[in-house]
Amino acid sequence: MNTATRAAGGAGTATTGEPDDQDAAATEAADTAIGIVGVVGLGAMGEGLLRTLSDAGLDVIGVDTDPDALARVGQRLKTQQPPAREPRTLVLTSELTALARADLVIEALPDRLGTKAEVLRRIDEVCPPDTIVATSSSTLPVQHLAVLSGRPGRTVGLRCFVPPPVGETVDVTGTAATAEGTVAKVRALLSRTHRDRPSVTVSAGARDAADELVLGLFNRAAALHSQGYADRVQIDTAMTLGCALPVGPLRMLDLMGLDRAAERLGELARSTGDDALRPAPALAALIAEGRLGRRTGHGFYRYDEAGEPVAGEERAPVSGTPREIRRIGVVGAGLMAKGIAELTARAGIPTVIAGRHAGRAAEAVAGIRTSLDRSVRRGRLAPESREDALGLITASGSLTDFAECDLVVEAVAEDIAVKRAVFTRLDSVVRPDALLATATSSLSVADCAAATSRPDRFVGLHFFNPAPVMRLVELGRTPDTGADTLATAHMLCERLGKTPVELGDRAGYVVNYLLLPYLNSAMRMLESRDLSLAEVDAAVERGFGYPMGPFALLDTIGLDVSLAIQQRLHEEFDEPSLAPATLLEQLVDLGHLGRKTGMGLRAY
Repeated sequence: MNTATRAAGGAGTATTGEPDDQDAAATEAADTAIGIVGVVGLGAMGEGLLRTLSDAGLDVIGVDTDPDALARVGQRLKTQQPPAREPRTLVLTSELTALARADLVIEALPDRLGTKAEVLRRIDEVCPPDTIVATSSSTLPVQHLAVLSGRPGRTVGLRCFVPPPVGETVDVTGTAATAEGTVAKVRALLSRTHRDRPSVTVSAGARDAADELVLGLFNRAAALHSQGYADRVQIDTAMTLGCALPVGPLRMLDLMGLDRAAERLGELARSTGDDALRPAPALAALIAEGRLGRRTGHGFYRYDEAGEPVAGEERAPVSGTPREIRRIGVVGAGLMAKGIAELTARAGIPTVIAGRHAGRAAEAVAGIRTSLDRSVRRGRLAPESREDALGLITASGSLTDFAECDLVVEAVAEDIAVKRAVFTRLDSVVRPDALLATATSSLSVADCAAATSRPDRFVGLHFFNPAPVMRLVELGRTPDTGADTLATAHMLCERLGKTPVELGDRAGYVVNYLLLPYLNSAMRMLESRDLSLAEVDAAVERGFGYPMGPFALLDTIGLDVSLAIQQRLHEEFDEPSLAPATLLEQLVDLGHLGRKTGMGLRAY
């Protein structure tokens, strides 16, 4: 997926305008003024900042009054992969007096005003007057903290949503009293830890919206885990591979700290009145057990001394005997059908693709050739491999040409009546021992299987678009799906280079169940708030490391596709929060469906 507009100033920090050459020169010069950085508070955020700064080759002093935190961070720094550039100095201490030689001190304590006020006062006592103080507060006003610091002219706000290096700094902000050049110095320093990015302004409203949207997604993932439908590994694997996220939502909660995530969710629930943001029971249960995440060594996952997840009990091996797949059929000629046929042919499996008529199937094969040509131009595929794949694909206008297939995958419109009609016909033309599969993402696999006489040889294979690229397949089983059928589906996924996540038959599986309400919430925000789409997208991308913000993703998926899945989720689960946003329905009624029509939330 392509990344939407990113935010600013080399560090990924927001700006209040486009810098001119003179500003850039001043910023570059200002960078040399910060040689030593202190980080106070070595919890999840502080540890991430410490590691990122030290990896960039900066001199860093880490301070925490908790000896366990110092020992934990010290051990992790020893056992983690060495940085590309070793820091000249890396000190871990419990003494704030060590900050006397720091040019910049980053306060990374929990958002409790009394605690921050006390530490900021002590920092002011031990540091020289020209030392800059940055507070990483996400909820407290920078203006107030700047006054409490005793040096309002040298205090800035540093906004991070999640610990680096997963998330980047969303913005560096000063106040009316901040001395000229102070914000530029901090931005310049942070530019040494991030890639250069084009400049964009991110408002406070956009930052808050991004925080609310993604934390809501995390909370929904925690609730799904507590329902027992999917375990932590299934949820995180599905979301990282299906949405190209840097870290799964449950692992991300562990990195943030479950207590701090729950506290922030509680604040959001109170301020918005949205019950869906109330911390999930799973969070409360883990917090009550003292399992607060990575910093305590146990949250949704257990963590070793290096802070890496400890492998849990391996899932039971797949039972059943897989059967050989020598020929595959694909029903449909749309985007997903073409992607599946390309994927199977590239894996060396003879493939029949059938459209409504022979001409439609021929158009599908032409589309596959175009896709393969693109892969050759980009150096991802050898020309001879393209020809080999095309030689394995047969275009057909009749389902009878599937008679000798070992597996037929249906990828037609998301309409249960249409799918059932296809499966009734397929059941009568394919061999009795052949397997049937549906690529549905939101309809019942069992309802599709009921149109056949072989529910034991029926399975869901939800590929992700583009199928040749995306690594995830959500493998949907019904109570009737046979062990041999599941074993064959697993083996096929492995042959195709995919990672299967086996799940029960349920609308949305994991990915759409979590992703679509997040996108729907973004649309609801547009109905009640004056927000910049570009700013919210940039805040989500930079702050959480997502490849696309919600609005760019909606236009890429297609607003009509998103609406159909959201309607199906609402119908299945009957949650008020799942009702499709009115604005989404209105845009679809206007024919503004996204990139494919040239107009969606943006014009293309």
